[in-house]
Amino acid sequence: MIFQTQIPIKREENNLISYYSKTLLIGSCFSENIGNKLAFYKFQTHQNPFGILFHPKAIENLISRAIKSEYYIEKDLVFNNERWHCLDAHSSLSAADKNTLLLNLNSALENTKTYLENASHIIMTLGTSWVYRYLENDCIVANCHKIPQKKFSKNLLSIDEITSTLKNITALISSINKKANIIFTVSPVRHLKDGFIENNRSKAHLISAVHATVNSDINSHYFPSFEIVVDELRDYRFYNEDMIHPNNMAINHIWNKFTATWFSEDTKPVLKNIETIQRGIAHRPFNEASEKHQKFLKNLELKKAQLTKKLPFIKF
Repeated sequence: MIFQTQIPIKREENNLISYYSKTLLIGSCFSENIGNKLAFYKFQTHQNPFGILFHPKAIENLISRAIKSEYYIEKDLVFNNERWHCLDAHSSLSAADKNTLLLNLNSALENTKTYLENASHIIMTLGTSWVYRYLENDCIVANCHKIPQKKFSKNLLSIDEITSTLKNITALISSINKKANIIFTVSPVRHLKDGFIENNRSKAHLISAVHATVNSDINSHYFPSFEIVVDELRDYRFYNEDMIHPNNMAINHIWNKFTATWFSEDTKPVLKNIETIQRGIAHRPFNEASEKHQKFLKNLELKKAQLTKKLPFIKF
């Protein structure tokens, strides 16, 4: 008997991800799950320079400002709860000193532009179609930073608005990097604070807009993270205790699907070697001075040296 529906995913044939690829990840917290996996396995990656960005307008704003070198100045900041914030960025960038925040924001813009110019793959995870508009300047924000809700209006982006935004994103990237492969995915994380029905409407708008974009752009692709969790796993045992975020089992399952779809064959033995080394580094012996452990450390150093000789950009 078959106890699970399988999402059919066609393996990519061209422009596969290898250890020589340079990958930029932008978007919702789910992009960080995949980004952390890539970092663990020592791929050349850069993730969420503005912190977690939940909706496509926030991603468009980051990419546009980075490519056009539109730097932030003091009037772009807000002060709330004894900290300086930027409404275009996640609170992880907020600071007690405004000059520190400005420096971090503008450094992030420069790093983003550099990565956009050189990236072989750009993975964008879209989380929601719901956006908040700051009433004082009538602009859509990436994060409200716990500013009173009465200072914002809330709107659901239409499919056409999202499609236009995504096409603007692909055009901007193409203007400085025509070879970049853009992989869109929709986060399986449910935004239940918006409401159950509202969350489903939001995801439906994202999925429709992504497919409209992918169908019209040869460098754009879709990876079904959302469908894998919702249709293939379909069980709360694959969620954290909040019943909203996928747990490690689900993340590992999606990671395996992603590697099977997008990774070149020559990466697989390197992945295994790096996992062995990483687990060796994390190992804590009962007796550090023992002969057995000293031999273990020598073998570990040898494995690291052999790997970094082939791939000198890898650092442990």
